[in-house]
Amino acid sequence: MPTSHAPRGGAMPRLLALCLACALSLWSQPSPAHPHGWVDVSVRVAMDERGRVEALHQRWRLDPFYSLLLLEELRAAPGEAPLEARLDRLGVEIRRNLSPQRYFTHVTHDGEPVALGEVEDFTTLARGDRIELMFRLPLAEPLAMHQAPLRYRIYDPSYYLEVLHETEGDSPRADALRVTGADCATRVIAADPDPARVAEAARLDRDEQAPEGLGRFFAETGEIRCDSP
Repeated sequence: MPTSHAPRGGAMPRLLALCLACALSLWSQPSPAHPHGWVDVSVRVAMDERGRVEALHQRWRLDPFYSLLLLEELRAAPGEAPLEARLDRLGVEIRRNLSPQRYFTHVTHDGEPVALGEVEDFTTLARGDRIELMFRLPLAEPLAMHQAPLRYRIYDPSYYLEVLHETEGDSPRADALRVTGADCATRVIAADPDPARVAEAARLDRDEQAPEGLGRFFAETGEIRCDSP
């Protein structure tokens, strides 16, 4: 069954709590095991002049509840720094914690894993009632498509966070996955976890540790197919 936005909500996800604690020394409370927060993501796949994939530009929008919690804590922190500077410091810590996990992003080409590079451009800002993270995740080397599909999944392996593409109604938005620099077809494939996995996630108590890797069963798949350059 596909994942949906219905189950979202609850206490602070472990990763963001850790980031905030590192940045402001304000947060140390435990977090629930199954997802009680969500991220709306959009991806722009950038191609070079030879039609090779070179990077995935990602925008993550944290859900309004956790955005509000983070903004309240940032504003209440001691010191005279403006909110923009505090958001920058938070972004540094989020990037530091996401980097070893490759920003929760798993890319394959023709079924084979694709190595990723390091993020250099990372922006954190508040827009409306949401905190947004924007970054460019490069491939380790530009990748020629050769008619084989490129696929990616973005997920928290411990399933503390649910990551879904931006939607309009019940369907992914047209700009939730797009390509610049080449003529390509895209689609977002909904997750279809085994009912046993759904039941496993539903059984988790708020203080129970989720099995590592549970999140992959609930991850959407972005797919890109391009014509030859």
